Amino acid sequence: MFERLRYLLLQIRKANDPMRQQEVSCFARALRCKRQQIAVTDMLSGPPSSAQLQRADVVLVGGSGDYSATGEGAWLDRTLDLLRKIHAQSKPAFASCWGFQAMARALGGQVIHDLPHAELGTIELTLTDEGEQDPIFAPLGKTFYGQAGHEDHVIVLPPDATLLASSPRVEHQAYRFEGKPIYCTQFHPELSLTEMLSRLEAYPQYVERIAQVPFETFAVRCRETPETDLLLPRFIEHVFG
Repeated sequence: MFERLRYLLLQIRKANDPMRQQEVSCFARALRCKRQQIAVTDMLSGPPSSAQLQRADVVLVGGSGDYSATGEGAWLDRTLDLLRKIHAQSKPAFASCWGFQAMARALGGQVIHDLPHAELGTIELTLTDEGEQDPIFAPLGKTFYGQAGHEDHVIVLPPDATLLASSPRVEHQAYRFEGKPIYCTQFHPELSLTEMLSRLEAYPQYVERIAQVPFETFAVRCRETPETDLLLPRFIEHVFG
C-alpha cells in the first residue's frame, strides 16, 4: 500500500539552491519511497493547484535555506494560507524545521528570530509526558537525538497543538495537532548524519555564525541518529496502516 502513496513537498528554496534536489532525495530515503512518489511545488513561484493538493496523500514541508518564517511577502502569505487549508481539511502532513515554524505561525502560534537560541548539528531531545504517550514518538525513548539547524524558533504553540518534545535550548521541538494527522518537528527526521553535513557544506555561513568553529571541528561533534530515522515511516504507518 505505502508504495502507492503520493507525496507533495512544498519547497521554499531559491532556483539555484543546490539542496533543492537533495531535499527530495532525503525525504524519499526517510520515507522508504521512490523519488517519483514525491511531487514538488515551488512555493516561491506559486501554490499547488487544488487538483495537485487533492491528489496528494501526504503533504511535506521541510527546510528553507535562505528564508525565515518570521518574514513577510506574498509567497509567505500564500504558504501560510495553504497550511491553514491543510489543517482545516485534516490533510495528512509532516513539517520539519522551517515547516514546523510556518505551521505554528499559520495556526496562531508565534515564531521569533533568536540567534542565542540557535541550534546546529546533532542535538539531544527529551519527550514530554504527552510525547511518551504518543504512538509515533513514544518508541523514541525518553531521550533521543536528532539533526537540527535553525536560528528561528517557536515561542508560542498554536491553541490546538500538543507539545511532544523539547531540547535544553529550545522548548518547542515537536508537536501534533489534536484530532488531526499533522505532526511537526523543529529538528530534521528526514536527514541522516551524512545528509545533514552535506547540507551544511552547502550553507557554510551557518556553521560560521552558529557553531563558530571550522567545519571539520563541527563535523566530528555530530553523530548518527537512528532513533529519529524511523520517525517518518512510523508516521506513515500510524496514518495509513
